Amino acid sequence: MKKIVLTGGGTAGHVTPNIALIPELKKAGYEIYYIGSYEGIEKKLIEKLGIPYYGISSGKLRRYIDLKNISDPFKVLKGFAQARKLLKKIKPDVVFSKGGFVSVPVVVAAKSRKIPCIIHESDMTPGLANKICIPCAVRVCTNFPETLKHLPAEKAVLTGSPIREELFKGDKEKGLKFCGFDNSKPVILIIGGSLGAVAVNNAVRGILPELLKKFQVIHLCGKGKKDDSLVGTKGYVQYEYISEELPDLMAASDIMISRAGANAICEILALKKPNILIPLSAQASRGDQILNAASFERLGYSIVIQEEEVTNEKLLAAVNEAFDNKEKYIAAMNKSQLNNSIEKIVGLINSAAK
Repeated sequence: MKKIVLTGGGTAGHVTPNIALIPELKKAGYEIYYIGSYEGIEKKLIEKLGIPYYGISSGKLRRYIDLKNISDPFKVLKGFAQARKLLKKIKPDVVFSKGGFVSVPVVVAAKSRKIPCIIHESDMTPGLANKICIPCAVRVCTNFPETLKHLPAEKAVLTGSPIREELFKGDKEKGLKFCGFDNSKPVILIIGGSLGAVAVNNAVRGILPELLKKFQVIHLCGKGKKDDSLVGTKGYVQYEYISEELPDLMAASDIMISRAGANAICEILALKKPNILIPLSAQASRGDQILNAASFERLGYSIVIQEEEVTNEKLLAAVNEAFDNKEKYIAAMNKSQLNNSIEKIVGLINSAAK
């Protein structure tokens, strides 16, 4: 039986694509192991699946001045030594990395052990962790056609992002029932990310009375961000976080409002949901969400409103545009090349593991 080590962590976006690959990897006969950080979000998510999990030391590599820049390189070196030891013990045929800083020592250790490594870059331009890992990889998978120009031509492959199988199994009626809704009005689903998004939450609540004239609204607002004054509002439900019921809520939705994290928008694309994207501002990030959203807008998949430009009038107009012309957006998404991602990536893994 062939063995594979998966790595990636720090945020859910660096873990869920790996989780999406696991069923197909099992079908292909792989014995699966995971290397992540000691206590990152990946530990809980992977252990729940019964996959052997190994934690290593990890440090963040920063582009800005911080006292931790003195200590964190030593954590990375420790993680590299631990990863080398684990890879010697596991003896995998291949390593697949979804990124995040914990993946750096694993990928570099795999290179030092002459183990082929495939990495996946979700965003339009590679982040710092993947920039370090690219020279060690045999293949680099991407979500966006525009990313190919930033990568070595002999390594880059346009695959899209692996989408969790359960997202395609959502039940619209179950979703409506869970929220206490019916079929009388279309449904808007708002997703602000795992931690919620204050700008998105405020914008939606600012036009809620107008939205409720035409729509029912499901609002995933993030931990600690519920508005108690709106509890009991007919046609509006808010949840801090949803896990198992998410496929049903997505199936119940007619349009979506979301941040523009790469995995989130690839899931929206896979489900063919007309959408409005409000990317995280460049002041709060390296600007990757802005670039992601721009690509989806150019391809005709999304309407984009920059966070700094959100007004009640703009958001309401965008919601009406997305709903009234939903067939146009669905038709554009149906033409996407970013389909069969899992099949493509597992094919690359099989080739590398030979």
